[in-house]
Amino acid sequence: MKVNGVPVTPPDPDARLLDYLRDDLGLIGAKEGCGMGECGSCTVLMDGVPVCSCLVLVCQAEDADVTTVEGLRRTALQEAFVTGQAVQCGFCIAGMVVSASALLEEHPDPTDEQIRAGLEGNLCRCTGYGAIVRAVREAAR
Repeated sequence: MKVNGVPVTPPDPDARLLDYLRDDLGLIGAKEGCGMGECGSCTVLMDGVPVCSCLVLVCQAEDADVTTVEGLRRTALQEAFVTGQAVQCGFCIAGMVVSASALLEEHPDPTDEQIRAGLEGNLCRCTGYGAIVRAVREAAR
């Protein structure tokens, strides 16, 4: 497995990917929210596809390229979240940014409907989705 481009050898293949990233690698951007794959706070990219790392075992990611929010270089997307006031408490933002990053890879000029669909499964309790959708749309420009 590679995490953010670096080959790693996890000590426990039966551990959850989220726990390995946070506890062993110190990559704390992905957070445990619900622990059931419902909130999106633990979203990472596995071979470019957003997944809830709380539902993935390390052994399932054995041959994968895993990208966390820490592995994304500072992008227009992240800037748009900040300048567009799409960040409040910050709990969900890592998952939102990771999911939006994958969306923009697939759809460089997405419609608002595509943005909403791309962010499905990522819950935000503070900011509200209007600012988040606007931030993704701005980053696409």
